[in-house]
Amino acid sequence: MAKAAEPIRPVIVKKITIAGHGGHHGGAWKVAYADFVTAMMAFFLLMWLLGATTEKQRKGLADYFAPTLVAQRTDSAGGNGLLGGDSIVSTDRYPHRGGQTGTRTLTIPRDAKGGEKEASGPGGEKGQYEKIKSALAQKLKNDPALRRFARNIRFTETREGLRIDMVDEADFTMFASGTDQFTLEAAQLLGRVSEVIAETPNGLIIRGHTDAMPYNKSTGMNNWQLSVSRAEATRLSLLRNGVGGGRINRIEGVADREPYIPGDPLDSRNRRMSITLGRLYTDSMSQNFDSQKNK
Repeated sequence: MAKAAEPIRPVIVKKITIAGHGGHHGGAWKVAYADFVTAMMAFFLLMWLLGATTEKQRKGLADYFAPTLVAQRTDSAGGNGLLGGDSIVSTDRYPHRGGQTGTRTLTIPRDAKGGEKEASGPGGEKGQYEKIKSALAQKLKNDPALRRFARNIRFTETREGLRIDMVDEADFTMFASGTDQFTLEAAQLLGRVSEVIAETPNGLIIRGHTDAMPYNKSTGMNNWQLSVSRAEATRLSLLRNGVGGGRINRIEGVADREPYIPGDPLDSRNRRMSITLGRLYTDSMSQNFDSQKNK
């Protein structure tokens, strides 16, 4: 007897349609989350830096990221009184030409009998330096337009004599960036300094300084050339303001090799002009100067 044929099984086709969606297969939310985590990490790092650094270090960081930016302000920039900054008795971290890190200690020349060349004498070099400081302080105090720049004037007694530094800061600059052109405020400030210097008989040394910010090589300039050019511009300004040309012993450009802030070569205060009033070793120079003035 023949076996019955098996029934034909139906074929079932299952069609699955995947709708487009973000789901866990998408990547957009991952990018957004990564951005958020990065921003939070940067925020907490900033908070840590603010808590772990001093005010001076924070200012150095700000000057590093905007070294040539000059913020103009019309109100007083503050400071501890007129001619604020380093005092004459504080440690001098400024490197001298002999290579020493240096202090304010100096050797006062005196003749065999002592007298007017001694630091304690009212007519000696110490007394003369104090008169110069007082005269310059009074001139700036009497000039409302320049009073707030008094803190940019720094005095230091060195082996060469009394050094007057005119220092750049975040809200004041002596020269237009990358040039030897005085800003208006700097020209006026140097004019007041010249008036005081013109009343003294000392020989002068003019020294230009820059920070360590490199020049664009395509310009053909460098910081050595710039510092010399600015020293020469200062010399010409002194002559225009009544300082005799015969008193200028030399001008120098030292680029960034003698920073005012050795720990931060890009600090804006490293950009400055220095005018050093040389020492008076004899009374004859002073007498000759007085006789020439009276003619």
